[in-house]
Amino acid sequence: MTDRSGAPVVVGVDGSPSALDAVRLAAREAVLRHRPLRVVNAFLWPLLGTPLGPVAATLPDDELRQEAGKLVQEAIDEARKVDPDLPVSGAVVDGGPVAVLLRESRGAALLVLGHRGLGGFAELLVGSAAVQLSARADCPVLIARGDARAAGPVVVGVDGSALSTEAVGFAFAEAARRGADLVVVHTWLYPQPVTRRESYGDIMPLVYDPERLRADEERVLAESVAGWAERYPEVTVRPKLIAATPARALVEESTDAQLTVVGAHGRGTLGGLLLGSVSHAVLHHCRSPLAIVRHRREPAG
Repeated sequence: MTDRSGAPVVVGVDGSPSALDAVRLAAREAVLRHRPLRVVNAFLWPLLGTPLGPVAATLPDDELRQEAGKLVQEAIDEARKVDPDLPVSGAVVDGGPVAVLLRESRGAALLVLGHRGLGGFAELLVGSAAVQLSARADCPVLIARGDARAAGPVVVGVDGSALSTEAVGFAFAEAARRGADLVVVHTWLYPQPVTRRESYGDIMPLVYDPERLRADEERVLAESVAGWAERYPEVTVRPKLIAATPARALVEESTDAQLTVVGAHGRGTLGGLLLGSVSHAVLHHCRSPLAIVRHRREPAG
């Protein structure tokens, strides 16, 4: 296992207002974790033709790099407003944003991103880049969304799969770190009637025991936190079994949360969380900062 005892919180910046929101969030997280902050800009603008200003097109490469350096320094200054004593460093790194941030994640405790970007981070959370970073980053990814709150619970979505274990563990640790309650959300829906092919429009009756079905889902919810509650006895756990789609439930629960946590992959009602419509709904509509935790396989031997 990689030793991350001295790993920094890393934040990607591009000069956008959303990136500065991410910087402020990253600075608070670094202070909370007693870790340094590293500010990174992916330098690819000359190739992309993204304007830095009215004269950007006429600037040579070294001057464009200086402009990128100014954006990094602006972010460092903003971070120090959160805590003047926070150790902060910055770098302009050659490469595209996904490649740069994936490399940075290998030595990071946490990777922080804004929910919108421009320049080298254009489309970061609009297309495949967000999915790539969330699914491939070697550390948890925190997205600056919604309102930053010092109070409120930590919310985590569970689906009963082994792949959600690390998300639950991360959420427990964050709740303990913040002195917050932990709301554990599991969603379910009653089975839908099936239309018979041989007689279009005829509905086949459902045969199931609602009480047993609910009991099964309650067991999934209880098993999702088994062991973690003993490891973090100081955390008050509030399990919630909600009859709704996972995206709707998580977005609603995020309204008063100071942090929402999801796993990068799963099954059941939270299956494919970062691969389809549910991922887009949570990424674009979450009302609190959103942490995405990927299950990491340890190398053999």
